[in-house]
Amino acid sequence: MGVEPETMLTTQDYADHAVRIAEIAGDAARGYFRGQLGVEFKADESPVTQADKGIEDKVRAYLKQHFPGHGIFGEEHGFDGADRNDVWIIDPIDGTRSFLSGHPLFGFLLGYLKGGVPLAGVIGMPALGETFLGVRGAGATLNGAPIRVSDQTRLDQSILFVNEGDKIHRDYPQLFERLMQAGQTRRFAYDCYPHALLAAGHADAVIDYDLQPYDYLPVSAVIEAAGGVITDWDGQPLGLKSDGRVISAATPELHGEMLALIKG
Repeated sequence: MGVEPETMLTTQDYADHAVRIAEIAGDAARGYFRGQLGVEFKADESPVTQADKGIEDKVRAYLKQHFPGHGIFGEEHGFDGADRNDVWIIDPIDGTRSFLSGHPLFGFLLGYLKGGVPLAGVIGMPALGETFLGVRGAGATLNGAPIRVSDQTRLDQSILFVNEGDKIHRDYPQLFERLMQAGQTRRFAYDCYPHALLAAGHADAVIDYDLQPYDYLPVSAVIEAAGGVITDWDGQPLGLKSDGRVISAATPELHGEMLALIKG
């Protein structure tokens, strides 16, 4: 498959490419998972493995072959073509610490942005064999089957995931205490899978913290396509310059309750 004229491609075409890339990334991740990995540490002390770099290299090679005029923003190699209107955003392994510890809830994230707006996003879960796809205006799917968020409107009856709870406890102890009283069921977690569960209707709300654009923009495309709401902690839409504090919810009513909880 060679380079295709971009004027002939629809958002669904880009989404189809995104799913194919997720398959390639998933195959590569499974090849590394629970093997012997060389590990480095970034300046922020987060681990980087051969797998992170190897997967991103494969994705970049695919994108450069098929979309040479597009920008690429990846966790491991930064932003190439930041001035482009069409940009692909990549997190090769969302949850490197999970990956390193043999925990299967690491993900692969990919988003297609036009003018900074996510039009398609993928949450791939290589160890689980699950691929969540969201396409703006066309809904969301899990392995090709349609999915949708729940209809939960009440926080006191909701399944609430608290992502990065240790960091929230450290930086926002009062909010953390309020979160410990919120929801009907609370789960502590990390990384992208709670947001995917929300998109599929299994969870109702997720609070997340200290994220990067390649963490939240692919996820936002899936959640919004599934009918959910995702913003920053101030209720503002997410973009490349958002501050990494994120809430997602199944309904506007529940999202409003989460905003109120954050503000205290």
